[in-house]
Amino acid sequence: MLRTNMELSFLEMNPTVLTAIACGGVGLVLFMKYCNRQRVKVKICKARSRRDASFQQAEEAIQQFSTNKPDAEHNGISSLSLAELTERLQKDCLSPEEVLHAYMKKALEVNKRLNCATEILLESWQQLSNIENYRHGLLYGVPVSIKDNVGYKGHDATCGLLCKVDNPDEDDCVVVKVLKRQGAIPFIKTNVPQGLLNYDCANPLFGQCCNPHNIQKTSGGSSGGEGALIGGGGSILGIGTDIGGSIRIPSSFCGICGLKPTANRLSLRGLSSGVRGQKSVLSSVGPMARDVDSLALCMRALLCEDMFTLDPTVPPMPFNDEVYLSTKPLRIGYYENDGYLMPSPSMSRALRETKELLERAGHTLVPFTPPRVFHAMHELIVRGLLADGTETLLNNLKGGPVDPSLAPQIIPYRLPSWLKKTLSAILRPIFPRISASLNAICGVSSITDLWRQHVSVEEYTHEFIAEWQKIKLDVLLCPMLGPAYNFNYCGKLTSAISYTILYNMLNFPAGVVPVSTVTADDEAELDKYKGNFGDPWDKLFVKAVRGAIGLPVAVECVALPWQEELCLRFMKEVEQLVKDNRK
Repeated sequence: MLRTNMELSFLEMNPTVLTAIACGGVGLVLFMKYCNRQRVKVKICKARSRRDASFQQAEEAIQQFSTNKPDAEHNGISSLSLAELTERLQKDCLSPEEVLHAYMKKALEVNKRLNCATEILLESWQQLSNIENYRHGLLYGVPVSIKDNVGYKGHDATCGLLCKVDNPDEDDCVVVKVLKRQGAIPFIKTNVPQGLLNYDCANPLFGQCCNPHNIQKTSGGSSGGEGALIGGGGSILGIGTDIGGSIRIPSSFCGICGLKPTANRLSLRGLSSGVRGQKSVLSSVGPMARDVDSLALCMRALLCEDMFTLDPTVPPMPFNDEVYLSTKPLRIGYYENDGYLMPSPSMSRALRETKELLERAGHTLVPFTPPRVFHAMHELIVRGLLADGTETLLNNLKGGPVDPSLAPQIIPYRLPSWLKKTLSAILRPIFPRISASLNAICGVSSITDLWRQHVSVEEYTHEFIAEWQKIKLDVLLCPMLGPAYNFNYCGKLTSAISYTILYNMLNFPAGVVPVSTVTADDEAELDKYKGNFGDPWDKLFVKAVRGAIGLPVAVECVALPWQEELCLRFMKEVEQLVKDNRK
């Protein structure tokens, strides 16, 4: 009876009171939203202020160095190859101080144009005080750029995410420790896409990174800041990470070389990630540079006793120079179309021309067909990478703005599973790729399904290796995604990374070498491009790569697991043949 009277009393309540309560509730919601927006603004301002302050201090230090040492060499340093630079440093023709200031100055200039840096590592000057203790290191006095997510003591590894701001690393990651012990000087951190699972290079904290060859194009990602800085001449050697092409795509877009090693050939301890924990598609840390010899020198320096001691999970396999320096003719598999993404005209031409150069040089080229790429892309790669139904990535994005470059990619992630599956069923007869992708991003339904998925990855890997061994291949030549995209297409075209992400799932070492540039004929051929499926993704791909005359085009070189030296040797062969052909 009492409850009934209370209910009647509530219903008979003065409308003014009800209105006041409703307005108060709305006001509270608006106030909470306002507070969150202010919190977001404060965090973004903090990150940008810290970046800008480091730039300012670096500029002041460079100016002071120039005043104190007006005769110090600057202009010619950034034009030297890594081999030439290390030789001059070892012979005292150049000092580490001169080299650091020269690259610091160049990096700041490049960043003003490309927005590729997130912070100058001011501790790099402190390293100079004891750099002579590392004179015998293979990278003595060499300034090295590192991707934002590479752990450096006292600095955030943001991954372009608001939730990781004001969370500085307590120690250097293993790779940075080994670089320092080899005499290298990490001096700058570089830009990344929001959350790292995107191959553009933009985030709400630091903005959009641009391509060094055309600022109306993206640098690629996720190691896009590295690609832009090195391609623009602001770094001679960089460290990136790769979970789907994140070293190789920006290397291709920016016209440099990059190597994705077998996972854990180099230690991943101390590196930050946006989706840590999944095991189907493995991440690697690797070098990026202007030429293949620089990549090899970096691997030689890192694969040392310090690496194996600091992280005993890394196989104790020093760099094998005998394999890298071999001149033995190779048996090379190749394919021009994986059946999933039809390559752009420039991608196809680059592969055909490279194949012809290799054949003329005495190597044997054998056609190869990667097995069941459609199945691998959806059931093994996408479903495995997003096994949690994208929950981890979406949680990392909570409480802050989503960058426009990422927004189209995560729209389907946020749909409920029942709706994704319904849309997948409706689209299956019309757009099979889009249908399969929508189904795959639902992830797995149970731990049992996850284990089955892991078994499927293992079985596919052995199937791929069996096809490789059946025709007795040494290495594989593949098309490489390119040329550089127009802005805001990467998030709409996750379908385009099949040429790179396949080798993360297989865990094969793979590297990129620039071999050509886009021609007017390549651009005209785009008018005839239909794609393998004729779906909206194929049409978007044409729009993404248009307007690229003169931009770099690369090929991808692949080897079996733990054969980084052979992969690099193959890359060196391609690089040299292209160079000789241009004479």
